[in-house]
Amino acid sequence: MKNKYCAIYLSGTGNTRFCVSKLAKMLDENAPVVAIEDGEAVSTISAYDNVILGYPVQFSNAPKVVRDLITENVDLWKGKNVLCLATMGAFSGDGAGCAARLLKRCGATVLGGLHIKMPDSVCDSKLLKKSKDENMSIIKRAEEKIERTALQIMSGKFPRDGLGIFAHAAGLFGQRLWFYGKTKRYSDKLKINEALCTGCGNCARVCPMKNLTVENRAAVPHGKCTMCYRCISLCPQKAITLVGDEVVEQYRIENFIP
Repeated sequence: MKNKYCAIYLSGTGNTRFCVSKLAKMLDENAPVVAIEDGEAVSTISAYDNVILGYPVQFSNAPKVVRDLITENVDLWKGKNVLCLATMGAFSGDGAGCAARLLKRCGATVLGGLHIKMPDSVCDSKLLKKSKDENMSIIKRAEEKIERTALQIMSGKFPRDGLGIFAHAAGLFGQRLWFYGKTKRYSDKLKINEALCTGCGNCARVCPMKNLTVENRAAVPHGKCTMCYRCISLCPQKAITLVGDEVVEQYRIENFIP
């Protein structure tokens, strides 16, 4: 398909931004690549027939902010051709399929689904942690998969990751049924360690949901966290946690890309 593309993404630690940008530019060097929280995301989608929608998988589900973008703009998707790109630290099942099913209900044509394994970005858990060399190998394999996929798409063959019935069952029974409560709504579980927080305001500036404010020289979380881990990975004091109670590492893809 030679028509022009646009790319819309949610990215906390940079994984999804990296993958979406690479694929989009390979398919269309002039493709705009726009963050989901950008005020131009909806107007950009409106202007293009072909959309790459990228997001990190959370407990085998699409993030709430991504689902909201779809369901709160139903007419926006009618007649659009969409490729769902889902990044993940390990297991996903039907990560791409979660958004794909919603898009179909809104009248979009789902071109395909692409799953890209990237280094784990959950900064406050020891689970899935790997060395820098191992993470660099994961990123190299991700780049290779994106390059192969771009060539396949340019020849008319789209990937089908996460779109089949078996993938749906794997995602549903593997994680989503057990953790659906964590992803059904925005989270109010973000925690600030007041002993560490200096009130610098960095978290409030980078949050895609404007979920954090600084009050009395301390960060205050509210009830609309989309669990992207951006604030946690960028807090200079390691004062913010979500799943765990202590920051294990602060992953940013920029630390792994020359």
